[in-house]
Amino acid sequence: MGSTVDNRIPVWLDCDPGHDDTFAILLAAYHPAIRILGISTVFGNASLEKTTRNACSILTSISRSHSIPVYIGASHALHRPHLHAPTDIHGESGLDGTKLLPAPLVGPDTSVDAVTAMSTALRSCAPGTAWVVATGSFTNAAQLFLSHPDLVSHIKGLSLMGGAFGTGFTPAILGTVDGVPRVGNWTQFAEFNVLADPEAAHAIFSNKELAGKTTLIPLDLTHMVLTTEQVRDLILYGPEGKEAHPELPQDGSKGKTTLRTMLVELLMFFAKTYADVFGITEGPPLHDPLAVAAVLTGLVGTPLEEYQIPFWDFSPGTVEKHRERFEVTVVTEGSYEDARVNGAKTGMTVAKPLPEGEEGVRIPRGLDIPLFWKVLEECVSRADEANARGDDVLPN
Repeated sequence: MGSTVDNRIPVWLDCDPGHDDTFAILLAAYHPAIRILGISTVFGNASLEKTTRNACSILTSISRSHSIPVYIGASHALHRPHLHAPTDIHGESGLDGTKLLPAPLVGPDTSVDAVTAMSTALRSCAPGTAWVVATGSFTNAAQLFLSHPDLVSHIKGLSLMGGAFGTGFTPAILGTVDGVPRVGNWTQFAEFNVLADPEAAHAIFSNKELAGKTTLIPLDLTHMVLTTEQVRDLILYGPEGKEAHPELPQDGSKGKTTLRTMLVELLMFFAKTYADVFGITEGPPLHDPLAVAAVLTGLVGTPLEEYQIPFWDFSPGTVEKHRERFEVTVVTEGSYEDARVNGAKTGMTVAKPLPEGEEGVRIPRGLDIPLFWKVLEECVSRADEANARGDDVLPN
């Protein structure tokens, strides 16, 4: 009997959990078209110690702690001092808001560092097939390609959540702090992942070959994907809706599984902080899983075509639809304190459109949002089934 060909997309996920990273891990772990190679952690939404523990806890909550390894990455930026982790959005732990997150069944693999683990896993994949997805600071991703430059030609793509452009790049509302409209979410000008390590972002975007393989998911896109009450009900009750579950409280306090309740408790904490800090009250944007979903593009004409999630290089509704690519530059001058206190533009991203046909960074302006939520809920259902089966055991 011949072996079955595995056509799934190999993905390495680098993250800093983080409420929205929880959904990125869930999507990467349970999407039928993705083969997750491993997870590396990085400083960001909390300290490296906390983001690593959070990643292991999330995997335990979805019955994947024995099957997906976690490796410890960078605790600070390439050329900057330690950044004090913010607590106003994700809380002290990085995952405040629920008591249902389990203690990790399996801790991180400390046999090798994250960059070594990433390079080994990527080299095990056929050329032109594997993606790196980074949803925290870009430190690990930049170090990977600085240390192993041959991997730039080896990978299929790099998908990053980060940056913000404003100036009507999309119809999204980016938020207001103290009455001042924002482009960034950490300072008036800068998105947090880029500001956390602007030199890492510069290293990626200034590498022309790597930039040509990079998809950037900025706040301009993620702020179009809000976890509204309707979305939270979908996650709590499934597509059948709350009416199909009269045995449950109808106030949104409990879902049909413990996992679903936990996920929505995390979202509700995230929703409150986004409303309090940015004045966005419809629901918080779910940034990080969009960077995972972005690998599910370009699948038309392949065996995975049915799993395509359309991301558009143009504004939805425009008459002229064309392939856009950009040269992205990053402001690296200034310290963290300059950016936070003195109004410096450190970490600001600027996108310059390239001539049609020239390779550069892809920055989607839209996506099929209803399909994204449908796919995410299906992954929650698969995790529910794995939890019910008790799948999280040591492999034979």
